[in-house]
Amino acid sequence: MYTMKQACKLTNLPYETLKFYCNEGLIPNIKRDKNNYRVFDERNIRWINNMQCLKRCGMGIKEMKDYLKLCLEGQPTIPARMEMLAKHRKELLAKINELNENLAYLDYKNEFYQNVLDGKIPYKSDLIRTDS
Repeated sequence: MYTMKQACKLTNLPYETLKFYCNEGLIPNIKRDKNNYRVFDERNIRWINNMQCLKRCGMGIKEMKDYLKLCLEGQPTIPARMEMLAKHRKELLAKINELNENLAYLDYKNEFYQNVLDGKIPYKSDLIRTDS
């Protein structure tokens, strides 16, 4: 069993965030010690890590609560959970594509600037006149 502080360390979550998740009901089956402090087991830690991944994938608190509710209902809700995950997968792929396009632009500009500095091509700009 882990204390809140230990759970924070294991999950790389700030204390306030973990407390918020607990208070919002996003971490089910949390036990309490003899002093009524929350304690976490390995399953809780795995769930917290899974939740963090869902958050990084773009799920908001309400959607994470919906996903949790479905998970707690068991196997019959797998198709609905798959649909939720597929939606976020599609959104992530679109973001990856956009990031790759942005990266390609940066690579193009850096190559252009290097070629100018190396004297391979003349400098040109869309902002200022560079021709004489």
